[in-house]
Amino acid sequence: MTLTVANSPDDLNGLHVLIVEDAWDIGIGLKELLEARGANVAGPVATCADARRLLFERIPDVALVDINLRRGELSFDLIERLHDQGVRVVVITGYDDVSLKPGKVAAIVRKPIGEDRLLAVLLPARVE
Repeated sequence: MTLTVANSPDDLNGLHVLIVEDAWDIGIGLKELLEARGANVAGPVATCADARRLLFERIPDVALVDINLRRGELSFDLIERLHDQGVRVVVITGYDDVSLKPGKVAAIVRKPIGEDRLLAVLLPARVE
């Protein structure tokens, strides 16, 4: 996955993002892109348990969450918990059909993730 930084390096300045992604290269690529844009990033983590541990440290503004995590773990309960805590959830997935309860996620972004699409769904969550 190749993500490049476009014109404005501080588009996400002050945004706190949690990344829950079991593919290390994707998680690190997302982290590098978001930090280059000014976001504060927690993760990437590959399991729901690791994500919950990070939630004790700080509640993020937005969470990027893959559906299928390490060893076949599914993140539906984590998505529900994040939503209940007021976190804006963006699902990142390689699946065509994702069965989620209506209103639980702000967006679903299919892999491979395009930088423009990712930024379009994250910018509305930016802290002013």
